[in-house]
Amino acid sequence: MPWFKRTKKGIQTPTEEKKDVPKGLWYKSPTGKVVDSEELEKNFYVSPEDGYHVRIGSKEYFEILFDDNKFKELDKGLTSQDTLKFEDKKKYPDRLKEAQDKTGLKDAIRCAVGKSMGADLVVACMDFSFIGGSMGSVVGEKIVRAAEYSLKKKIPLLIISKSGGARMMEAALSLMQLAKTSVKLAQLSDAGIPYISLCTDPTTGGTTASFAMLGDINIGEPGALIGFAGPRVVRDTTGKELPEGFQTAEFLLEHGFLDFITHRRDLKRNINLYLDLVLNRPLREKSA
Repeated sequence: MPWFKRTKKGIQTPTEEKKDVPKGLWYKSPTGKVVDSEELEKNFYVSPEDGYHVRIGSKEYFEILFDDNKFKELDKGLTSQDTLKFEDKKKYPDRLKEAQDKTGLKDAIRCAVGKSMGADLVVACMDFSFIGGSMGSVVGEKIVRAAEYSLKKKIPLLIISKSGGARMMEAALSLMQLAKTSVKLAQLSDAGIPYISLCTDPTTGGTTASFAMLGDINIGEPGALIGFAGPRVVRDTTGKELPEGFQTAEFLLEHGFLDFITHRRDLKRNINLYLDLVLNRPLREKSA
């Protein structure tokens, strides 16, 4: 008799007693490296074997940057409106509701203020999980308000970009955010308040054409895709083969579009080191 043949009928295992492996216990990087999720978190969401920087959102960046993960969120209740009555496969309000329910976010960016190595810092961080990190009116408005807060309180501003570009459901209203954010960041520059731009994977479209490249210092994460249009679009438009590594953070650093690239474990220290230098403050060696 085969060992797997059931001799008694009607045997069932209750769902709650099944020994399924919990989802998310392991993470597999694009290079095929498998890492325990808990180990990944301890390593700043970077695969320890190949250095691949896993895409993370505002929740994780706030944990990394703010001391003891303590911060005050700014303008957390802002949500997008369907001014244009846009509809493709879904009505825009339905798409927004679906994204909000799925992610627990109000829109594709969160802004907060808190202590980083003991000093105040305003952070505006985009979330790619919310409609591809697309930039609509709320994203532009929250960046402007974060910059205004920095201007009023004289606190440095950090914007973490992670976006597929402008939000097509808001059409021209989305494109207006490029000028809107750029003007407000120019006011920060005039006031001598530092603005740091961190480009993560991916930073494309209207974000690259505006605030992502306007920092007093522009930083990238290793391997991040950074550009205006994607490589396929550029190749099809120009009819030419692209250089190896085109639009990676390393390529942009080599060609002068980035000031430096930082591993995520060094992000907090490097940002605060730069701020101490430009603000002529005593260098802080240890995180608070």
